[in-house]
Amino acid sequence: MSVRFAGYAAIFGVPDRGGDVVRPGAFAGAGPVPLLWQHGGAPIGQIEMLAEDRRGLRVIGRVELPELALQVQQGAIGGLSFGYRVQGAQHGRWRELTRLDLVEVSLVPVPMQPLAWVHAVAPG
Repeated sequence: MSVRFAGYAAIFGVPDRGGDVVRPGAFAGAGPVPLLWQHGGAPIGQIEMLAEDRRGLRVIGRVELPELALQVQQGAIGGLSFGYRVQGAQHGRWRELTRLDLVEVSLVPVPMQPLAWVHAVAPG
């Protein structure tokens, strides 16, 4: 069993729980990255599309690990997050991330960015 999903791993202009704000253009040039479970271990599927739009970093992926695919399909897991290295930032009230080296996208139970969730799921 596998499922496909669409959602946002990052939302522009909204502070996350750690005080970071991602700015448009921060992911410019991001290439293929793995899909992980909670930022670790072996890939649990693949990212099929990754692109910035006006709202944030939109992803479409496929979860291929059956037990996680079922939980995503049922809505039990639906948070999205991303691993990165900071290449450019401005400091003020929030740390504004202006350029990032994207390392991975992860499914998580509770995302650091409160608005970063899977919003559509379909059979894979």
